[in-house]
Amino acid sequence: MRRQIVRVLIVDDYEPWRRFIRLTLLAYEKLQVIGEASDGLEAVEKAHQLQPDLILLDISLPKLNGIEAARRIREVSPSSRILFVSENRPGEIAEEALRSGGSGYVLKSDVHSELVPAINAVLEGKQFICSSLMDDVSALMNEQTAALTHRHEVAFYPDDVSVVDGYARFIEHALSTGKAVIVAVTESHRASLISKLQANGVNVAAAIEKGSYVALNAGDAVATLTVNGTPDPVLCAKVIGDVVTLAAQGVRGEHARVMVCGEIAPTMLSKGNAEGAIELEHLWDEITRDYGVHTHCGYIWSASLRGESNAIFEKICAEHSAVCGRIPL
Repeated sequence: MRRQIVRVLIVDDYEPWRRFIRLTLLAYEKLQVIGEASDGLEAVEKAHQLQPDLILLDISLPKLNGIEAARRIREVSPSSRILFVSENRPGEIAEEALRSGGSGYVLKSDVHSELVPAINAVLEGKQFICSSLMDDVSALMNEQTAALTHRHEVAFYPDDVSVVDGYARFIEHALSTGKAVIVAVTESHRASLISKLQANGVNVAAAIEKGSYVALNAGDAVATLTVNGTPDPVLCAKVIGDVVTLAAQGVRGEHARVMVCGEIAPTMLSKGNAEGAIELEHLWDEITRDYGVHTHCGYIWSASLRGESNAIFEKICAEHSAVCGRIPL
């Protein structure tokens, strides 16, 4: 969270909900509610008058819906960050909300666990997609994004089963849309992931033979990319570049793209090497940017990510372009 006071405008047509959000934010001394609005036109007017740092914006508003209100707010208060807080679940609506100028999207049913993390993310200039919608929204945005667009997202999962499920959905989308995928997971997750994919009808063997599915062992990758526990920039540039180039050879077409899901840095964190994990995330982001790679990093929520300051969590998020949900403390 920023150290200075963050001025917040709450926009929702249901007064009890505005009161609930206002009371929720009172627990955080750096968040100051400076105004409320009950319809879209009033939201635009108050954004213009108050120039808030953050706007919590519903979509289903009278007079002017939240998406159109966001477009107008971008014109009258361009420095305000917009976080949509809505119960509209279709991925297409969430995707359009983000394209209208929103920095994040949280379902009202997930507010208890994801509102404050979402606020943290958008104030740091990151995109936040709540965990309930991240698969749908990510898939939609992937389809509409140019082939060489770089994306480096992070998701936090409660346990091994959920992280395998998350990777499986990511891989299925990559292969079904003609992209290559690099899968860098631990040995303990590898077998479960392949079983999950096969159960979902994915022909993993065929993808491996074609070269569009490149499997890496996360533990081996850590050893290859580091020297005395520290990621080596030269080694990382060479090895990561070679692997991405190899995967790219397994796909053809105008929108051919390489996607990566894995847990190389998370493996380092699980071994107690937080500094190494954060440095590797930084190097990975720099190196893959030139290749237009879409990376999905999966962390299992653990004791190392808890703590009063959440410093490690915040540093990991800072190295990513998007944060997809967070497990509650």
